[in-house]
Amino acid sequence: MSHLISIADFQTIQNDDDVLIFDATFVLPTMKRNAPVEFEQIHIPKAQFFDIDKIADTTSDLPHMVPSQEAFTQMMRALGVCNHHKIIVYDNSPFLSAARAWWLLRLFGKEDIFVLDGGLPAYVTAGGQTTHGKADSLPEGDFTAQTPLANLILFSDLRAQIDAGADIQIIDARPQGRFDGSVPEPRAGLRSGHMPGAINVPVTDLLDKQTGTLHDKAQLRSLFSSAGLDFEKPAITSCGSGVTAAGLTLALAELGKYDIALYDGSWSEWGASDAPIICS
Repeated sequence: MSHLISIADFQTIQNDDDVLIFDATFVLPTMKRNAPVEFEQIHIPKAQFFDIDKIADTTSDLPHMVPSQEAFTQMMRALGVCNHHKIIVYDNSPFLSAARAWWLLRLFGKEDIFVLDGGLPAYVTAGGQTTHGKADSLPEGDFTAQTPLANLILFSDLRAQIDAGADIQIIDARPQGRFDGSVPEPRAGLRSGHMPGAINVPVTDLLDKQTGTLHDKAQLRSLFSSAGLDFEKPAITSCGSGVTAAGLTLALAELGKYDIALYDGSWSEWGASDAPIICS
């Protein structure tokens, strides 16, 4: 099955009572943008803002780490999410950040969730109606976490495997310059480079530069294969802070590959530790 929904298909259901819409735009501080403010300036009607920075473990020193099941449940109920809802997530980000919301909801067992292919820009280009202002509050939902439909790996497990020389596949979604260490990290205090054995598939390479939509399956498979991914083996996705790694996870799911664990701390955690790194 596809985890994407086209603009045309979305427009046929967007006003249905059982459909919830989330704007999960995320931008880096260095981009001088403010996603919540932009949401109030323009968004798809009925949309709620899915704040990746706040729908997180707010007790962690690391950015937007996965919250506890109890906290996530309360956050989703506050957004009006019910178990019966179909959820459409979109973004206006070069990082395919809607995939982070998609992955989080799947991590807590939500099945009926789709990413709007091309996001807000494609919707606007297609003549879709927009609105502005704060989102309307919805009645509290009855969302209840179910069996996870996505996988997570933490620092301790990943480091133990790397230190032991385990045969694992890591796919890093950061730009090539950050991956090879030739460009400094946007977050202060982080070393440059990548994890031993990692391969690089920048998340921006997954998207058509004209439309912002995900490449077709043949192109996606070619991108991952050319980077060195063995589709017959499990893999781990990583990035700067766990957002764009979800874009890789989404693309691989489109190819029918689900034996993927997302490293939530990603380089924000690894780069700040004394764990081994490679610069090349």
